[in-house]
Amino acid sequence: MPELPEVETTVRGLAPVLEGRRLARVGTRRADLRRAFPPDLRQRLTGARVTGLGRRAKYGLIATDRGDTMVFHLGMSGRWRIDPADLGPHDHLVLETEEGRALSLNDPRRFGSVDLVPTARLEEWPPFAALGPEPLGPGFTADYLLAALDGRAAPIKALLLDQRIVAGLGNIYVCEALHMAGIAPGRPAGRISRPRLERLVAAIRQVLLAAIEAGGSSLRDYARPSGELGYFSRQWRVYGREGESCHCGAPIRRRNDSGRSTFFCPRCQRL
Repeated sequence: MPELPEVETTVRGLAPVLEGRRLARVGTRRADLRRAFPPDLRQRLTGARVTGLGRRAKYGLIATDRGDTMVFHLGMSGRWRIDPADLGPHDHLVLETEEGRALSLNDPRRFGSVDLVPTARLEEWPPFAALGPEPLGPGFTADYLLAALDGRAAPIKALLLDQRIVAGLGNIYVCEALHMAGIAPGRPAGRISRPRLERLVAAIRQVLLAAIEAGGSSLRDYARPSGELGYFSRQWRVYGREGESCHCGAPIRRRNDSGRSTFFCPRCQRL
């Protein structure tokens, strides 16, 4: 599933084509993805000018001058294509600008979603209302984590994946950050000291920024809007490397936690 770096990379790739441009045509090629497209999507977006693009957690945001923001989620396999040579069966939403540029939302598994939300009420929108701070934002600090994890006996990995604690983190980058910080994924979250949380916050930011710089990690169907593949997977420290050697020489292990694979080094991540 595309995680924060992949969504951030997507938004940055769309910006040169969409920002400041007027949408001349908006078309849906089926009725739904994970859920139905907004019934008035075409009416509300056709003729609107895109005033900005952004991201919240794993959602992409396309704001318009009509006071609406189109919120998209890429689901398991979604990606935007810029100026596709032709449209295939998995291109479900098409946007065309006055300049003649075209973008298609391609989603083979159809686990993604598209919503229209009043821009002034974005933070009140139910999927956003309970989200924690952005991991790259100023509100995500060691002090914040110390308070949020106080008294929690659940494993640190599970709580970092809880979007109510921190928004946008997914399995790949949590595994990578915990390894970088030297923290065992199963350690009770409330027992992690403030100095270690400082290391964890720094590691999360470092991993996410490196992944964004690399264009994300290409998994299954994910690619950047330009069609290029992200190459952060070449930098993975532990994720997807079961049985290979960690930099310390110990073999990387994998276990299943609530249906997700957890990769870690038993030597580097003892505590």
